[in-house]
Amino acid sequence: VQLQASGGGLVQAGGSLRLSCAASGSTWIILSMNWYRQPPGKQRELVATSTNGGQTNYADSVKGRFAIARDNAKNTVLLQMNNLKPEDTAVYYCNVGTTFGYTYWGQGTLVTVSS
Repeated sequence: VQLQASGGGLVQAGGSLRLSCAASGSTWIILSMNWYRQPPGKQRELVATSTNGGQTNYADSVKGRFAIARDNAKNTVLLQMNNLKPEDTAVYYCNVGTTFGYTYWGQGTLVTVSS
C-alpha cells in the first residue's frame, strides 16, 4: 500500500486546514485509515482513526476541532482541522492498518500554526 499525503501549510491560530491522503496499491487489505502527528522534539502521537466499519476516534486534544472522513470509493482519508492552535504544529502522517497486521505510512506533511 502506498500513501500520498497533502494539504499541510502555514496558518494562523484559529484558522483551518484540510489534509488529504490517497491510498493506492493493495487497498483491499486496509482495515483502518488514521492520522498521526509528530510535534517538534516530541514523539509521534495518534490524532484520529477511522475504521472500515465507520468508527472514528480522536485524541482528546483535538476532539471537537478535527474531523476525519473517508471516501472509500477513492481510497482517501481527509482530516479537517478547525480552530487550529500553535500546539497543533507538527508533521502529520497518514497511516493505514491492514488485515495482515502490517501498517503503512505516508511521507508526512508539515502543519505550522502561528500565534
